[in-house]
Amino acid sequence: MAVILVVDDDELIQELLKFNLEKEGYQVLMASDGPEALRVIKEKLPDLVVLDIMLPGMSGLEVCNQLRRVPKLADLPVIMLTAKGEEIDKVLGLEIGADDYITKPFSPRELVARIRARLRRNKPSEEGADIVRQDLRIDLERFRVSVRGEYIELTPKEFELLRVLATHPGKVYTRDELLERIWGYEYAGDTRTVDVHVRHLRQKIEKDPSDPDYIETLRGIGYRLKG
Repeated sequence: MAVILVVDDDELIQELLKFNLEKEGYQVLMASDGPEALRVIKEKLPDLVVLDIMLPGMSGLEVCNQLRRVPKLADLPVIMLTAKGEEIDKVLGLEIGADDYITKPFSPRELVARIRARLRRNKPSEEGADIVRQDLRIDLERFRVSVRGEYIELTPKEFELLRVLATHPGKVYTRDELLERIWGYEYAGDTRTVDVHVRHLRQKIEKDPSDPDYIETLRGIGYRLKG
């Protein structure tokens, strides 16, 4: 059972998240300010932290910043909550080391989906540090990809898309499945975002994007990596 720490000084939000997370089978811990959050994290070592930015005593940004300075906590997944909509808050949170953010008011269902996706991505790979498919090598520890011996620069979403497809070659993933797995929640836009990322990925790894060696399109269904 995964342990989730919810850090928010609003009791109504605490209870809302506790109810929805426990309903999904998670164990839930609570903290109401920054110093208490750091204490609970160091004592209980939760699997993921839902962290409000605006906290008494110490902001969520500072809590996250301190976590990233501790080696054993540096990879702890953090999803930040903010009542603000300014882009600077989101950018700063991600630069400090947050894994995701969600703006209040939010849908508990969406937050639970993001938590589930983040925990899934943090599970150790069963295939070790590398995935090798034909002339394609994916280094999971260094987040690097090489094709025919040449390193390719990918964005984080392109890397994750390729990793998902390469983990199960031959398996067909629908666009909706890829959205949920990679973007971590039910995407507000349409599934064309998957098509755009696949197109960009093909331009980087395929000799001829119009006749791909790796990523195959199944018209009307989705994509798969050729086995």
